[in-house]
Amino acid sequence: MKVRKNLEAVFLAASVMVTFAAYATADVPVRANAAPASASAVADSNMTVVVVSAKRLSAAEKVAQQ
Repeated sequence: MKVRKNLEAVFLAASVMVTFAAYATADVPVRANAAPASASAVADSNMTVVVVSAKRLSAAEKVAQQ
């Protein structure tokens, strides 16, 4: 009789336990190590860099644009 009253709590407890068990037993994929950051920076030394700069609008200019 008490199990029927607390069926929601039993379900939640069981789902939490199953979730943690799934994470605990999951295989971790093997990933290749990335090249060091300094080596990749040297390899990309001819990469194009775009710098965007502009003056900030005043409050009156912002209102005028809308």
